[in-house]
Amino acid sequence: MNTRTSTAPRRGDKADKPAADAPRGPLHWRQLVTWLLADGVITLDEGKRVAQRFGAGDSAQHPLVRLASAGLVHAKTAAALDVEALTEWLAAHCKLPYLRIDPLKVDVARVADVMSATYAERRRALPVQVGATEALVATCEPFDADWVPEIEAHTRKTIKLVLASPPEIQRYTTEFYSLSKSVRAAQKSGEIAGPASFEQLVEMGKSNKQLDANDQGVVQVVDWLWQYAFDQRASDIHLEPRREMGAIRFRIDGVLHTVYQVPLSVMSAMTSRVKLLGRMDVVEKRRPLDGRIKTRRPAADGSGGATRDVEMRLSTLPTAFGEKMVMRIFDPDNAVKPLSGLGFAPHEAKTWEQLVTRSHGIVLVTGPTGSGKTTTLYSTLKRLATDEVNVCTVEDPIEMIEPAFNQTQVQASIDLGFAEGLRALMRQDPDIIMVGEIRDLETAEMAIQAALTGHLVFSTLHTNDAAAAVTRLTDLGVPPYLIGATVIGVLAQRLVRTLCPACKQPDDASTTREVLDEAIKPWKLGGEYRPYKPVGCLECRHTGYRGRAGLYELLEVGDALQTCIHPQYDAAALRRQALKQGLQPLRLAGAMKVAQGVTTLDEVLRSTPRWEH
Repeated sequence: MNTRTSTAPRRGDKADKPAADAPRGPLHWRQLVTWLLADGVITLDEGKRVAQRFGAGDSAQHPLVRLASAGLVHAKTAAALDVEALTEWLAAHCKLPYLRIDPLKVDVARVADVMSATYAERRRALPVQVGATEALVATCEPFDADWVPEIEAHTRKTIKLVLASPPEIQRYTTEFYSLSKSVRAAQKSGEIAGPASFEQLVEMGKSNKQLDANDQGVVQVVDWLWQYAFDQRASDIHLEPRREMGAIRFRIDGVLHTVYQVPLSVMSAMTSRVKLLGRMDVVEKRRPLDGRIKTRRPAADGSGGATRDVEMRLSTLPTAFGEKMVMRIFDPDNAVKPLSGLGFAPHEAKTWEQLVTRSHGIVLVTGPTGSGKTTTLYSTLKRLATDEVNVCTVEDPIEMIEPAFNQTQVQASIDLGFAEGLRALMRQDPDIIMVGEIRDLETAEMAIQAALTGHLVFSTLHTNDAAAAVTRLTDLGVPPYLIGATVIGVLAQRLVRTLCPACKQPDDASTTREVLDEAIKPWKLGGEYRPYKPVGCLECRHTGYRGRAGLYELLEVGDALQTCIHPQYDAAALRRQALKQGLQPLRLAGAMKVAQGVTTLDEVLRSTPRWEH
């Protein structure tokens, strides 16, 4: 959450009153116009225009929302006065802190302990932080605060007010209390009296009574969880049992955020519910399990009836305090993209296009888990899978069902591994083969055999950079002469968070060209330099970042590099030769995106290895 301006005034502090004519009770648009004129925010002509437009009638809309619809502009800066801008101005006028609510930083479990949903809706107030002695409550009615003494007496906490925009308060009041209601419904479905406070949920979580996966409350919690994850652009949902409570976390743009905490009995029931939907063994909790679910989500534009299919890959793991589950979300819009949407630089895109249209050879994609290898491979194979081509894959697990491919799932229980699957695919008349990962010598040898017999083979490795792929293959036991004869290209990649275009601001202070050059020695950047910094807004959930972009290091194995791959080959010599033929290291690719204002230097340094030269 982002809070600005001075500390909130406590009740009775006369010095903090905003104005002598400050009203008591709800705001009115006429009074707001008077204050806007007095503060020089709008011109007299603008004030008259608003008065003529609204006339004498009133509206059910909040005055800030109504004024925002009038298309006002700031008299000094000419900036549009939207709801957020008007709320920020009103906060300064009333001497209250201005707050942008970050749902991922709100302890939703404790919201209902301060006031009920009905009370919150009536007062247009929403608790956002609850401490031992103090509660922070967001409001959009700074002068309608007669309820504060009542809540202070009920909670025995000091209430501190902050000002937030009416749409935010309305939206999050519905979301937070709906989740709290669903959790409590889950408790009732377990034949336990509805708790009066969240602390009692903790005590219930320690009881031996188990909830059923099909109980209505559990169903509602799981449904809410998925919709909330889709809304927050999460790529993974983590259900993590801890000693006393279970933690629900979302991975958004590569960073984990704690969303909610529930009693262990509720988390166990939620895990069972998801396993049931994923056709997994609900009883088995002693060993890891895999599954998948296909569900639907509302359209990104928020249209009423339009929905889209979303696949989720499920994985469970037994831990000290129970069964941990991770749900990886594969949105078709993100899982498969056109090659132009992957973020290749022009010269990299041209080289990659030449590599993937070769008739035979091995193309490797390297990087850690979560670096976007699956998206790159699926997008490339989708581009190549025409009616004249037979594309076959062997994966563990199948990340996403794609009708254009013939996909095979590795099953260790029946001795169907990568090597066995690849051996079977060779008898299926394939043109292009994708092996999920080369993990052992047998799989590597089968991939090489396929490439030598005229097939184009794609696969992945876990290495820090492109040149290290050769070292990894030799460590597995592959002779260097076979590597040089079959590997035609290696693509190392990372994902970095991109700055939110709605709120990013120029940053000339902390990221100077000298600082950037120091980070990418021995290279130096030329050309245009326009760094930006994260700020935070509603569009990006106040993180300053929205979405991720790929950084690529593409190594084309030509004749010159093949001569470097021999039994006594030197990894450093291989890198030097790669540089001579135009290899662009990951960190240098990231620095270029910093100079273009796409991301920040901190993101690049966090995500990329330093080049060893």
